[in-house]
Amino acid sequence: MKKIIATSLLVILFSCKNDAAKKNETPSTETHVSEMQKQIELGETLFNGKGNCYACHKPDQKIIGPSLQEMVKIYKAKNGNMYNFLKKDAQPLVDPTQYEVMKTNLSITKAMSDTEVNALVAYIYSHNE
Repeated sequence: MKKIIATSLLVILFSCKNDAAKKNETPSTETHVSEMQKQIELGETLFNGKGNCYACHKPDQKIIGPSLQEMVKIYKAKNGNMYNFLKKDAQPLVDPTQYEVMKTNLSITKAMSDTEVNALVAYIYSHNE
């Protein structure tokens, strides 16, 4: 009888420990998706507002600058770092001939916080074909 009680206590002790550990688990995928969605939404706001990117770029068609879909495709193919480009720390990969036209807007993105530039990049990459 003592063995049964001791075994039961051990089972209860370890099951309580597992419940406590579960409460400290890393955030769920749902939480991660929600955070990513917030970042994309901030990026869209910056793209259409403070960044003035919408004046030259559209999601799926070339206006003055390349489409967002084209930019994502080229940056992925060339393993480019769009964050560094927007911070003026990397050369243009998509259309270097348009670099002079974009310099004014790059001054805007260079002045943005890291959070803002990361959100802008997340928004652009959300237009992956």
